Amino acid sequence: MNKNILKIFKEVLERIELSPEEMKKIKEKLENFLEKIKLEIKENSIGTEIFVGGSFAKKTMIKKEKYDIDVFVRFDKKYSDEEMVSLTKKLLKNFDGVLNIHGSRDYFRINIDDNLLIELIPVKKISNSSQAENITDLSYSHVNYINKKIKDKKILQEIKLAKAFCYANNCYGAESYINGFSGYSLELLIYYYKTFYNFLKKIANINERTIIDIEKNYRNKQEVLMNMNSSKLKSPIILIDPTFKKRNALAALSSETFEKFQKLCKNFLEAPEMKLFEQEKTDLKKIEQDAKKNKQEFILAEIKTDKQEGDIAGSKLLKFYNHLVKESEIYFEIKNKGFNYNGKKSARFFLVGKSKKERLFEGPFVKDKVSLKKFETAHKNYFIKNARIYSKEKIDFCLKTFLEKWAKKNKKKIKEMYIENLEILN
Repeated sequence: MNKNILKIFKEVLERIELSPEEMKKIKEKLENFLEKIKLEIKENSIGTEIFVGGSFAKKTMIKKEKYDIDVFVRFDKKYSDEEMVSLTKKLLKNFDGVLNIHGSRDYFRINIDDNLLIELIPVKKISNSSQAENITDLSYSHVNYINKKIKDKKILQEIKLAKAFCYANNCYGAESYINGFSGYSLELLIYYYKTFYNFLKKIANINERTIIDIEKNYRNKQEVLMNMNSSKLKSPIILIDPTFKKRNALAALSSETFEKFQKLCKNFLEAPEMKLFEQEKTDLKKIEQDAKKNKQEFILAEIKTDKQEGDIAGSKLLKFYNHLVKESEIYFEIKNKGFNYNGKKSARFFLVGKSKKERLFEGPFVKDKVSLKKFETAHKNYFIKNARIYSKEKIDFCLKTFLEKWAKKNKKKIKEMYIENLEILN
């Protein structure tokens, strides 16, 4: 590793590591919250226990504008999901600004202040990972595993570097609108590769699906493929969860996110720059100016959904955006594009497009007389080639007009995709 990379890593750590004072403030707020919850547990005679999870518990938290801490309420296995959720909600009756997050098992988000939010998550107290009914039931095992295996401050710093790199490049998070690396998966990967630098090198050189089995729970690759659910084997890296061998800790990682991340790793190794650890803000004015310069059309739009903010809203908005891009590509060459979800119920996206001038429609074979007649009725300018009918039609509308007409024509489809509104902003 050259001196320039070492210098960058040192500077990044200085920026992302929380000071003792900052940690103290967060800890005080957390302890105040925990005291109130424990009091509610006692007053309501609820047989449960509390534990803190996530990066805070594993000492891998990095500096952010707003911190989030996972707090888990462990219930005995006798409780049903509905009872667990109901009792957890009861613990929060004296808190303001509580948001009920719906999912495979509901949990609760509490805004403590502008700098901290806490998620209170009901889980089952299990003695064996195979008893888990929900991924969150494994959280206790995850915290214990990382804390047991990683005690060296240097490794913790390497994990923070990895998190900062992924976070800056929008590859951090297992949410379906990101499909990236979860915090736990990064902790496991850095533990496995020993350093962030080794991690970068290994990722940069992966050219086939890779299986990482830290605890050697399987004898070989074939055994992994035979024993794990096929739906968990689609990610470019299969990372066997050391606490539950039937789980792929990187199941959420998509090929698209991985390819993007792999390119970033190669770029950094070839030309190390501090800016790759910094979130790059999209300069819409420059993109628009460049589009005009190249005689291309620039569109900025906003889409809104009525679905629950977070993973659900984000995934619905992203799915609609991707669909709209595909529809636009029928008539336009999309030269540049970008999607930004605000974490709530709306997202903005931009498209830079250039008209294809004309569109070729492929019709039926001429021997199919019925279909041929319909095609001739629908298309004015047609021709026959290799016993098949075709039509070329000029594209005489701009991207903005196309989107406006498409939205008007496809109101039903837009509603079915849970989109409340599509607005062209420029």
